[in-house]
Amino acid sequence: MATLHPRVQAAFEAAKGFMPLDEGLALHAAATDAAARLPGLPLLEVGTYCGRSTILLAAAARAARATGTTAVTVDHHRGSEEQQPGWEYHDKDLVDPEVGLMDTLPTFRRTLHAAGFEDDVIAIAGRSPQVAAVWGKPLALVFIDGGHTDEHATADYEGWAPHVAPDGVLVVHDVFPDPADGGQAPYRVYRRALDSGAFTEVSVTRSLRVLRRTGEGI
Repeated sequence: MATLHPRVQAAFEAAKGFMPLDEGLALHAAATDAAARLPGLPLLEVGTYCGRSTILLAAAARAARATGTTAVTVDHHRGSEEQQPGWEYHDKDLVDPEVGLMDTLPTFRRTLHAAGFEDDVIAIAGRSPQVAAVWGKPLALVFIDGGHTDEHATADYEGWAPHVAPDGVLVVHDVFPDPADGGQAPYRVYRRALDSGAFTEVSVTRSLRVLRRTGEGI
């Protein structure tokens, strides 16, 4: 498994977010491998939040910079459903006092600056399905970690999975086979990918699933 530079790991652990280190290492390894096997194709993340996992894609992209690899992250930065006021993962420090809505974009930018990765990431502020609809380039990796309702998880999968290049990687976060452990929308997306015959499982690290495109379709 690819290792993290101590500075990158420190930046990851200091950033706001919910991904534990072992899952982060697995994501970084998948991104590093995808960048090496499919040089020049972007590594794309759906669900930026404050940039904790973005750091990992940026590190993999920087290591492959000579081939033209870059990291791309997509988020509307208004927070997913479970991050709204009154919900479990709400952080009042991320509310814009002027408009009264969640706004994770400034914190994300500070995260990238602190980690030294501002030149390695293209940040797109927009809703995932709308961005996917105008995206026109094959991707070495797609990491789905956006909204966790069936509506949002399905839209992310249907929007971005078609862009995964042959032999490219699809990573799905928060996959919980047991409903007692968490919401089932990412699990259903993961099962759909496997059942399609288009993707084959490569690794499992707690709730992180890494799949490789081995067939056509979604």
